[in-house]
This record gives sequence, structure tokens and C-alpha cells, in this order.
Amino acid sequence: MTIRDDHALAGDLATEAGERLLRIRERMGFDDPAALRAEGDRAAHVYLMESLARLRLSDSVLSEEATREERLDPRRLSAERVWIVDPLDGTREFSERRTGPGGGSSRDQDGAEESATISTQEGRADWAVHVALWERGRLSAGAVALPAQGRTLTTADPPKPPPYEKGRFRIAVSRTRPPEFVQKLAYLVGADLVPIGSAGAKISAVLTGEVEAYVHAGGQYEWDSAAPVAVAQAAGVHASRIDGSELTYNQADPSLPDILVSLPELAASLLAGIRDLHR
Repeated sequence: MTIRDDHALAGDLATEAGERLLRIRERMGFDDPAALRAEGDRAAHVYLMESLARLRLSDSVLSEEATREERLDPRRLSAERVWIVDPLDGTREFSERRTGPGGGSSRDQDGAEESATISTQEGRADWAVHVALWERGRLSAGAVALPAQGRTLTTADPPKPPPYEKGRFRIAVSRTRPPEFVQKLAYLVGADLVPIGSAGAKISAVLTGEVEAYVHAGGQYEWDSAAPVAVAQAAGVHASRIDGSELTYNQADPSLPDILVSLPELAASLLAGIRDLHR
């Protein structure tokens, strides 16, 4: 592995972890989803932790799969550089077989249309690997690998979201627990809801033009959004809390309850709609 800088390292690590996860899924199949999820989480976490320990020895790491004691290690809070990683974002989707017709969209349990790129021939594709670097108070590098889609989005070469064409737009929401207020928000601002799996897949869908916004208020953690937000910010996309305040990382409590990511042209109207609904 040739490491040029932190941006390249994030991309290399996320991509390699994703390729390992694809091989695990091919080897184990889908007959025992719990075992597949456990092995995927374990293997990707071990790979990322060992790689960062070797390549960035002096940096701290915050991982979803870390123990509680590791997450609460006070040295992380005083560190200048902290890698924030989610070795497998979307374990449910990683372990599920494809449910919709090949190459087409499918319907979720409530009848909403799901994205046309969530499935591959064997299994769902809306899961990801996140690798981000927080440095001196801000996200400075990041990568989101979408292994089953065959691509990695990075801060080294941020995607260029297509320009917004006025009219109805699409908001990515959780497949399993979309916030109730988002349905009201969609009606208020003239949008359609698109269920997509993991947080990384939803934010990536904003960056690639599959949807124009992502709104979530059901509870998340720093590792759920750090890498995709780093890429979104590098791409010039709006990313904030749903009240418009800044997303902050490397906090003592890694909880980040809500998030809004959207094309910049839509941010003001979405924030105003959210404010109206929460009055």
C-alpha cells in the first residue's frame, strides 16, 4: 500500500476493508445473517485498527466496534488527530439478500420507492465503510467505500453533485425508522421520500445525485456520519444538525442525535420547514 497523504490513506483503507467484506459475504452467504454481521464487523474493525496502528502510530482512533473502555479513553479528547471509523455501516443491509428485481427499484414495507442502486445480484448494496480523520477541531480527511457499488468517495477527489433543477426533490430516509416528522416535512417542502439503508449510503446518494437531501433525527453516533460528512463538506454540500448548528466530532459523548445533508440550494428551505414543524 502506497500512502501519499491522509486523504489517500482514508480512501485506501476504506476500499480495502470493503473488498474484504465482499469476500466474507461471498464465502459465508446469507443463510446465517447474525454470523455474517458479526464476522463482517469483527474482520473490518481488526483490519482498520491494525492498519492505523501501523501507519499512523501516534494518532488516536474512535471506532464503532471499540469497547466501551476504549471509547471513553480520555487520551482521545486531548489528541490532535483522531481517526473516526465505522468498519461496517449498515450491518443489516450487508447481511440481507436482494429483495427487489435486478437493476430496478423495489418497495419498502410501507410502499415507498427504494433506490434503484440498493441491490446487487446477490445482496443489498446500500452499506458502507467509513474512515475519517478529525484534526484540531475539524474533519480534515475522509472516505466512504460503497463496496457492493464498486466505488469509494473521498476528500482527495470529492464528487461533483449535479445541479439542482427546481421542482420536487428527493429526501433519503431510514428504511427501518424514518422520523415521523420527515413525512410532514416532505409534504411541506414538496419532496418524495426514498428509503435507503446505511447513513453512509444515504449521504453518498446526495453526493451522487440519486437524492437531493438526507434528514435524520432518530439518533446516531459520530462514526455514522464523520466520513460521509467530511466528503460532503469537501464537495460543497450543506451538512449540519437539523437546527442548523454545526456538526461537532471527537466529543466525550459520541452521540449525534440528528443530521441534515442537502444540496446547498435546498438547505434554507429545509431548515425553515424543520423549524416550522418543531414550533
